[in-house]
Amino acid sequence: MGMQEEGKKKEAQWFHERERKIIDEMKAKREERIRAQKHEELKELHWLCCPKCGHSMKEKELGGIKVDVCTLCEGIYFDRGELEDLLLVHGSESRAGFFRRLFGLNT
Repeated sequence: MGMQEEGKKKEAQWFHERERKIIDEMKAKREERIRAQKHEELKELHWLCCPKCGHSMKEKELGGIKVDVCTLCEGIYFDRGELEDLLLVHGSESRAGFFRRLFGLNT
């Protein structure tokens, strides 16, 4: 095999490897877009649905924080940090009264 043929073979191999790399990158980007799209579809499907019973939920103002309340089972769900915010807002003296109101135990 001559030097020229060897060079052509190496060149063809380089182009083949380069094309394979480009195709793999495009495939990975497409798969990531599909994963992101599926994630958004699932998020939309389950948005404001109760994790316990699957019924719809509504936002309710509670001590200055909006929480999610199930319209069927009346479960109360906090987003990350909301419970801590509520506990910080209400001092330890008023927490008992706050939780009584939260659970509808006002007397």
